[in-house]
Amino acid sequence: MNEYKISQKLNSDKTDIMGKNNYLISEVLLPLVETTGGLEILFEVRSKHLSRQPGEICFPGGRVEEDELGRPGSAAQREAAEELGLPTDDITLLGSLDVLVTPMGALVYPFVGRILSPGSIVLNRGEVDKIFTVPLAFLQSNRPQVSNVEVATRYGDDFPLHRVPEIYRGGWTKRWSFPTYIYEYKDYFIWGMTAIILHHFLTAIGEEQSQIFLNPRT
Repeated sequence: MNEYKISQKLNSDKTDIMGKNNYLISEVLLPLVETTGGLEILFEVRSKHLSRQPGEICFPGGRVEEDELGRPGSAAQREAAEELGLPTDDITLLGSLDVLVTPMGALVYPFVGRILSPGSIVLNRGEVDKIFTVPLAFLQSNRPQVSNVEVATRYGDDFPLHRVPEIYRGGWTKRWSFPTYIYEYKDYFIWGMTAIILHHFLTAIGEEQSQIFLNPRT
């Protein structure tokens, strides 16, 4: 193979995330609702009967199905509709946020959308225990607590540790750390991936909440 063919190979596909197939690919919706007091963000409290993250606060969302891979936002819209008991056309997508790559092996694609008829929500009790909303203005005027999370590496028993520098040979090895955020509203404690996505959204829109308008339902 010559340089020309190598160049053709490298430029035939757009740049993507290396090892993407090893991740759980999901989409979430950061849902906005319009009230008489202004914009608010809707959160879910997961059912206590779920095997994964029971009782935790989250945004609607879930795994991207095979037929949704080429349709960005469709999984976030579908999952939100299923969890909130709404038709998909009651959820309008407003835009997307940066992809969240987690050390837990998940790629999360966040989208921002509007719930057109929040009064029509009928919760899927198998997945959602309850919902609540937080005024956007409150979140923009109350900074979160910031804490660092450490990520470590542990090699499997079949890895040839004797071939790598000695620093890597003991059990868990700290590799890096990243900031995580904590928001508190009334009795609600918002943390983890949900808080990271929320913080990214708030940073992206800045503090000009009075300039944010939602299109009326057509």
